Amino acid sequence: MPMLFPSPAVSIVGRHDSGKTTLIVQLIALLASRGFDVGSIKHHSHKGFDIDIPGKDSYRHRHAGATETIIAAPGQMATIKDVDGEMECADLVAGMTGHDIVIVEGYRKSGLPTIEIMRAANLADQDTAAAFDKASRAGIPLGFDFVQEGRDAGERDFALEAPDESDVSNKMPTASTVAIVTDIPSARAAADRYGIPAFAMDDIVGLADFLQVRFTRPHVSVVIQAGGESRRMGRSKATVPFAGRPLIMRMVERLLPAADELIVTTNEPHNLTFLQEEFPDASIRLVRDALDYRGALPGLLTALQSATHSYVAVVACDMLFASPRLIVAESERMASTEADVVVPVNQHGFEPFHALYRRETCLPVVREKLAEGDKRAQAIYEDVSVCEFSQEAVLAVEPMGGCFINVNTPDELARIERDFMGD
Repeated sequence: MPMLFPSPAVSIVGRHDSGKTTLIVQLIALLASRGFDVGSIKHHSHKGFDIDIPGKDSYRHRHAGATETIIAAPGQMATIKDVDGEMECADLVAGMTGHDIVIVEGYRKSGLPTIEIMRAANLADQDTAAAFDKASRAGIPLGFDFVQEGRDAGERDFALEAPDESDVSNKMPTASTVAIVTDIPSARAAADRYGIPAFAMDDIVGLADFLQVRFTRPHVSVVIQAGGESRRMGRSKATVPFAGRPLIMRMVERLLPAADELIVTTNEPHNLTFLQEEFPDASIRLVRDALDYRGALPGLLTALQSATHSYVAVVACDMLFASPRLIVAESERMASTEADVVVPVNQHGFEPFHALYRRETCLPVVREKLAEGDKRAQAIYEDVSVCEFSQEAVLAVEPMGGCFINVNTPDELARIERDFMGD
């Protein structure tokens, strides 16, 4: 199932013949070797390019008049489509979900974080480095229109000296610049004045480390808490039938698009092995409860201990309409706020079992609270950084709501099933 997570993207920019493609190829290869899923976009500035081979069937389809052609083969697919004008880079990235990072070549004005290349062997890069250095010494902010200032100022001190306007004007580092790659000492010095990291042209490892820490998408372990026999339900909620199948199958299908790793915690793993047969490509892990007594906090302990990734989404298996989009939104909120817990809150209070937890900070607190005899999941909230995800924010993600509806009895399940099936 395609993942819902938007892909973070970084653009690598520079003037013509600055070495962008060489750098990007090396960077993609290194990140991929580290296990990251890397997407890429290449900005082609000239109208009318063709990626198909004349004489091939797909080429003949397009040149016969097809406005969109899909070429499909085992393990690969390509789409060639006519569009009006030029698509925005943001729209292209938005269509590339689930990557750990997308490396973009070009699209300087896209608004993406950019990495600027300046190479000593390129005369245009030398001009740019000189202007960059001069701006940094004068305390001029990044993104300043140096060439226009020079025209307006006439003989003012800061006017650029005979710039190659075709390659320097509008091709300077901007407020979106997050790093410089250069072998020009003055450019490195200027970057230091602006507080921007600078990397040598051959420091692919250092640049990859920078991207890995700053921009790659945090992976999420989704943990479905299936428990075991429910006294009020009269049997295991995980295997109770819903719409003709075990309820846990519905939950797995709903949450897979938000899961880099899917774990089902249960005290009856032997009864749920059918999940691994039904979803052979999902690599579902069945994990026995860590403690021999029930409770919300013991369940949270099992979830956090079993997870591989730092971000852990914990969802109860009886939340019939649990939202993968909400998990994605919680992940984005955690990344932007650096909170330890992102938890939905409404008129009923917190929803700790459709929340996201940061494993390394929450797990020690869970253990401490359990040692003190507490069994409440919310017991940890006073000792970690909590970001409340408001009801308005939930509805912005899921306008129909219903994410937190759960079932406890056969009558409740039957009523929801009737509504679900439209009977």
